[in-house]
Amino acid sequence: MLKIRLSRIGKKHQPIYRVVVCESQVKQGGKVIEEIGRYSPLEKDKKVEIKKDRYEYWVLKGARPSQTIRHLANK
Repeated sequence: MLKIRLSRIGKKHQPIYRVVVCESQVKQGGKVIEEIGRYSPLEKDKKVEIKKDRYEYWVLKGARPSQTIRHLANK
């Protein structure tokens, strides 16, 4: 089963996240199928960049977004 979830990158105390599509059994930070966006929670406006067309494509293919991704995609 495919999942759309966050993958953390960045330094200690300065998180930046990638929005990735991967298999549900893959460990956090493991092999990803596609990177479809980024999320920076420490910026003033909590910058969220998600490629809507790719997000919708993967959801139609059966990928399940995590609760956090679902919330961020609705913004």
